[in-house]
Formats: sequence, C-alpha cells, structure tokens
Amino acid sequence: MNNRNCFYKPLSDPAEAVAFLKGSEKYPSICGTVRFCGTRGGVTVKAEVSGLPEKAVCGSPIFAFHIHDGEYCTGDKKDPFADAEGHYNPENCPHPYHAGDMPPLFGVNGKAFSCFSTNRFTINEILGKTVIIHRMPDDFMTQPSGNAGEKIACGVIRQTKRHQ
Repeated sequence: MNNRNCFYKPLSDPAEAVAFLKGSEKYPSICGTVRFCGTRGGVTVKAEVSGLPEKAVCGSPIFAFHIHDGEYCTGDKKDPFADAEGHYNPENCPHPYHAGDMPPLFGVNGKAFSCFSTNRFTINEILGKTVIIHRMPDDFMTQPSGNAGEKIACGVIRQTKRHQ
C-alpha cells in the first residue's frame, strides 16, 4: 500500500484504540486512520482519510461512516468487506440510533477529516470490531443501514500498544 498520501503519523495523541483503513480492490488509494480516545462520559473519535473518490454530481462527495459488528475486513468479489457484517447495534435500536452509526465523512479533494464525541459506546466495547466507509451518504432513515451503498474501505479497531 502506498502511504505517501495518507495522514498516517505516529500515535502521539492519547488514542487508546486505532483502526487503519484500507480501501477495497476497487478503491486501492483509500487509506487513513480512525483514533478512539476515552473521555469523561464518552469517546472522542478522530478520522483522517485520503484517496476517497472525488467525483460528485452536485458538490463534494459524502460518505457514510459506521462501526460494524464483524472482526474482519475480508469478503468476496461482490462485497469485499462482507465479513465486517452489519452495524454495531448491541441494543437493537433502529437506524440511525445504532451504537455504530457515526457522522458522515465529507470529502474534499479526496480527503476527509472528522472529529466528534459520542457516548454510544466505550473503547472496550468496540475493540476488535470494524470501521467501514460506504460509497454513498447515509440517508438516516432506511432500515437497517441507511441505504449507504457499497463498502469502500475497512479497518479493524485495535488497542494501541501504549494502552495494552
């Protein structure tokens, strides 16, 4: 994987867990990191992604961004990340109230940055789960997954070495 255009950098922040994103075979230029840091009353999530598709009919592309239940970024030709399974949803809430539903990523010249806080999960609850970027925006209505389209990038959430 070519990391020259990625936002990869040393884990100098207090992240307790991280997912290194890699694009599917169809989107090999996608790469990035999603860092998770426990805070009082929640978790701060910081995503930095590059290599995203740039073409959009009207304006900048928007990508659905979720934590999925599966533990693997593998699959088949039809769905290269099928083993990531469905959205992380331990309370069986309707979409968009799954614990794994996160704000969308807004692409700008193939890159996206997002930083937000959530109380929908703890670090320990998501370790080993997957982070998925979908090709389409989440419509926040369609059940069970927001009509977000194909999975274009995936990363497994792992505890950082300093917190093991």
